[in-house]
This record gives sequence, C-alpha cells and structure tokens, in this order.
Amino acid sequence: MTELLTAAQMRAIELAAIEAGEVTGLELMERAGRGVVEAVFEEWPELATTSHRAVVLCGPGNNGGDGFVVARLLKEWGWEVEAVLYGDPEKLPPDARVNYERWAALGETADLSSVKDIPEHPCDLVIDALFGTGLRRPLLGAAESQADHATHRFGFFRSSKTVAVDIATGLCSDSGRRLGSEGFVLPADLTVAFHCPKVGHFLAIGPEASRNLKIVPIGLENDNRLPEVPTARTASSDTVVGKDFFDHKYSNGHALVLTGSSGKTGAARLAGRGALRIGAGLVTLGVPGAAQMEVASQVTAIMLKRAGTEEEVSAVLEDTRINAVCLGPGAGLERARGLVDTVLGGVDPRATVLDADALTAFEGEPETLFGMLHEKCVLTPHGGEFARLFPDIAEQLNATPTQGPAYSKVDATRDAAKRAGCVVLF
Repeated sequence: MTELLTAAQMRAIELAAIEAGEVTGLELMERAGRGVVEAVFEEWPELATTSHRAVVLCGPGNNGGDGFVVARLLKEWGWEVEAVLYGDPEKLPPDARVNYERWAALGETADLSSVKDIPEHPCDLVIDALFGTGLRRPLLGAAESQADHATHRFGFFRSSKTVAVDIATGLCSDSGRRLGSEGFVLPADLTVAFHCPKVGHFLAIGPEASRNLKIVPIGLENDNRLPEVPTARTASSDTVVGKDFFDHKYSNGHALVLTGSSGKTGAARLAGRGALRIGAGLVTLGVPGAAQMEVASQVTAIMLKRAGTEEEVSAVLEDTRINAVCLGPGAGLERARGLVDTVLGGVDPRATVLDADALTAFEGEPETLFGMLHEKCVLTPHGGEFARLFPDIAEQLNATPTQGPAYSKVDATRDAAKRAGCVVLF
C-alpha cells in the first residue's frame, strides 16, 4: 500500500522535522532540487550525457525555491539555463530567497510578466516550479495568461520534456481537481513529488496531469518525532490495472463470453467475472433464450445478450467493438462445433479462447479445428480434453517411464503447440 498525504499533512511533517532540529528548511529545499535533477536524468538518461537547454519557471513561494536549486544544479552540469520568476524576488520566503541569490551569482532571472519580450525559441526541458502543493486559488487572469504564454514560448507542448515539481501548477493537491471551474493546469511528462505522493495525484484529473509520477525521499522517513497524521492509502501500482484517465469502457476491450444452456452457465459466468477482474472495460454474456432468467439473477456489472443459435451469435458479433470471445464452457458438443465456425469465420479475427466443448467437439479430427484457427486463438484444454485432441501425446504422457531419452511434458506440449500453430494452456 502507498501512503498519500494532503498538503497540510506534508507541511506538518516538514515543520516537525525542522522544529526538532533534524533538518533545516534550506536543507530540505536543496534535497528536493537535487531529487528533481536526479529523477530527470534517471527518466531521460540522454539528458545527462551532454549539455542542453532548460527553462525553469519559478513561483513566489518555496516551490519556486526548489526551482532555483534545479536551475543552479543544471547550470553547474553545463546546461544553458533560463530562470523565470513569477512575482517579486524581494517577497520570496527566506529559504527561497537564499536559493534565488545563489542562482543570481550564476545567471539572470527573467520576469514572467515580460516573457512576451523574450525571443521565441524551443528548449529541451521545462521545469514547472511555479506553485506546487501550496496553491489554493485558481491560476487565472494575468497569471494564467503569462504562464500560458511562457510555456508556449519556451517550447512547452512542442518537443520539450516537461517536469512538475511536486504537483502540476493549477492542480489541487488535495482533490486532483482544477483550481477553479476553468482553471489553468500545466500538465507534465514527469512529476517529481517529495517524501510521499499527494492525494491529488490520484484523484480527478490528477493522474492525467501528473502522468509519470516519481517519489523522491528528502530525509524525513526515519524521524520518530514526526507527528502522527491520519493518511489515505492507495493500492500498490503493481496490483492495479493501469488505465488512462480519459479512457472509457470501450477503450479497454469488450469481451463476449458464450454460455451454455439452462443449468450449464456457471463456468461462463465465472469467465465473465474473470474478464472484468483483469481489466476488460465491458463484458457481455451471450445466453440462450431459455437461460436468460437464470443468468440475469446471478450477475451484476455484466451485460446480457440473447445468443443461443449461430444466427443470434452472428448478429451479436456484428458489433465490431467486441474484440475478444470465449466459447465452450457448457455449450454442448453440437452447438459448440457450429459456433466455432461462426466465431472464427469473420474477416477480422478477434482474440478467441476455445475451451471445454469447443475442443471436445473436434475429437478424432483435430486437423479440422487447426485449419480454422488464427494467431489470436488460445486453447485451454484440461487433461481429458487434451487427450481427445492429442491422443498419441497423451498416451506418451501417461506411459510408464522407461530407460532412454525422457519425453517430458514440456516436450509433449511443445510438439502439440507446434502442430496446432497456436497457444495451448493446460
């Protein structure tokens, strides 16, 4: 599980560490800036090999201070760096002011309000350190116009790579929403957050605005004197099927599972639930008329279509959004054999799983089945069904081992798959 923090919780943790004397605000800012640069070079190793051009957009708070650290470090790396400040340098917080002055010893700082006067030229990297988690009101009016003009002026939305420091400017770090109904948000190719991800990275438009999220430790992990704060949690990213924020159900596939007749629908219903679990956007059960009431009383989040006969199945398959089909469980041998031809006979082959009766229906004549298969087919026989399709190999598998070269199950499966020209799982 991943811990998520609100902006207030993050500030409380930082303040507790500073008041305990474990770290200074200036040290935290330096670690944050270095973490951004390291994350950039880790994400795009080619940027570390030679000098490039970067524009760092710095805001009037501590997020802007992080930006000045990034500007200084890139400059020391040999880059051509242009820092742009939104606000008055005299009004910067103390730590941000120190890093502004450190940067001033290396290069000039442009005023965001006068960016329109700078000649237009693209750059390799844009760092968004304008507001971060501290922003509580929309970036509107003159500020929005200036930020929008600056990002286009320096190649944002062109060939430049864009990095948000902690969170994309204009995005609420607690809700993931735009700050204001039509607030301006600067999306990023890479978002570098500190210590822990924020709630807003995962809600509303947060995933789309943040895109690739990296968490950088800044030395707050092992301090036992930090305050106990209630936090939200999200499942680890490796346990969740990734989907883009603007995807809809059809973006993630529509699976059709053909069921058996009344009393023989259970396996197909389980297959439908499995399709949903692995990330299908939509699942439809194709059900014979006599079994519709039975199936309807057993499922939720799954749609039903009457699809008992070959004609009914053909009609359902006219929907080109259906891109995967499962056929066989409980189907009955005669019905399954006809439906295999119906499902596999289309001009545009769909991913197809053939199981149970869809395999047994071709007992004694596997060549007929193999001649119908295409590269998107997967066969899933159990031991008995495998033996009906490959009796000679099954006999060898079940034979008493003798001296001489062993014919393993791996060898047998490899031979069967090669003969079938498809994938066989058993």
